[in-house]
Amino acid sequence: MRLVPSLLAFALTVPSVAFARETRIPEPSLATAASLREQALADDTGWNVVESLTTEIGPRLAGSDADAKAVAWAQAKFKALGFDKVWIEPVTFPKWVRRSESAAVLGTHAQPLTITALGGSPAGTVEAEIVRFADLAALEATPDGALTGKIAFVDYPMKAARDGSDYRNGGAIRSKGPSAAIRKGAIAFLMRSAGTDNHRVAHTGITRFDEGLTPVPSASLTIPDADQLARLLQRGPVRVSLALDCGWDGEYTSHNVIGEITGRSLPKEVVVIGGHLDSWDLGTGAIDDGAGIGITMAAGHLIGKLKQAPKRTIRVIAFANEEQGLYGGKAYAEKHLADITRHQIAAESDFGAGRIYAFNTGAPEHARKATEQIAQALAPLGIEYAPGKGSAGPDISPFAAKGMAWAWLAQDGSDYFDLHHNADDTLDKIDPAALAQNVAAYTVFAYLAAEAEGDFGSGLKE
Repeated sequence: MRLVPSLLAFALTVPSVAFARETRIPEPSLATAASLREQALADDTGWNVVESLTTEIGPRLAGSDADAKAVAWAQAKFKALGFDKVWIEPVTFPKWVRRSESAAVLGTHAQPLTITALGGSPAGTVEAEIVRFADLAALEATPDGALTGKIAFVDYPMKAARDGSDYRNGGAIRSKGPSAAIRKGAIAFLMRSAGTDNHRVAHTGITRFDEGLTPVPSASLTIPDADQLARLLQRGPVRVSLALDCGWDGEYTSHNVIGEITGRSLPKEVVVIGGHLDSWDLGTGAIDDGAGIGITMAAGHLIGKLKQAPKRTIRVIAFANEEQGLYGGKAYAEKHLADITRHQIAAESDFGAGRIYAFNTGAPEHARKATEQIAQALAPLGIEYAPGKGSAGPDISPFAAKGMAWAWLAQDGSDYFDLHHNADDTLDKIDPAALAQNVAAYTVFAYLAAEAEGDFGSGLKE
């Protein structure tokens, strides 16, 4: 077509993005989503999946015998739930093992302490005086050499919040504290658990040691035990014994387990939802992240029962070894990077089983209308639209960093850190009605994203 001069001048002055097609969701699809939403609220598939995983497999420490059993369980469960295609992709990582752990106060006020080794800690037995710090900054500010021959004890009380925001402080102590302590001369590291409960159960989690440092035994105390140590320190110096039998033990290959409901007209384009299959070894991994596995498997299953499949494929991923370094998410992103534009959008459930209260996507402006339409379909579930908020879930974050579009379905985590990485993370802590609300939300989101006319902006970042 030949442009007349005036039209040509107009075309040259208007940004090309103005001509991008707006992504929208057809009205019939919105009607189907409303029906799916009500079906999901009355369905118990999500609960049944979590019950099966936590009962039949139990704790699933990455690299353990239970890890392999969980992979086989996930493959069988996908098939039993009617997924069209099920496969596994290898994920290799260092293997950390826990054998035993103990600690005690010595001397006049001798008494046992309840602890757990931090993931990544080496084995070791030490006896030394402890030095208390109120937070990580206080430890980092102490003079070099001040802790020579002593045990650093960071006693920061995490605050509960719906969005879990104070975990940035508690988690930082766990990940950075041991290295900071070593630099000050400490021979071991203790921390108040990164948690918000008052039970005598310690919270574990991965720690790291900076390159060039010799790792030292590192553990977390239960919150009551941390309080006890603080009170004892008010009476004078406290000497503690710490004995850990744990450490790295070669490499292990686990697998991401993937199930698909094949799309009817754009089967090579996928909407990804999922959670992580591994857990820590103290509880049975119900909220972290059996719930995410149950929610997303159930959502895929319900979409798969429709008489007409969605336009795009629904891909559900049970990621390997999230807990020790996002290994499954990183492996998936590396393997599928060339197909990033075929990944319509992705969302991960990995913040327990509390009700979802907010929704947003990281999609560009041309997909904002579709995001709003999904938000409207989620509103009857008590979910608010939260433009400008949210981020990618842990295992999808490596791929999102490369340019894959993400969605955020924010769960209420007010009590999440009462249970996180400790022995209380068990099935009885999950509210079936709240879990069903999560299933309904993920079902609606995944179906509508798969039905959208247009994309959500996935593309390789320069």
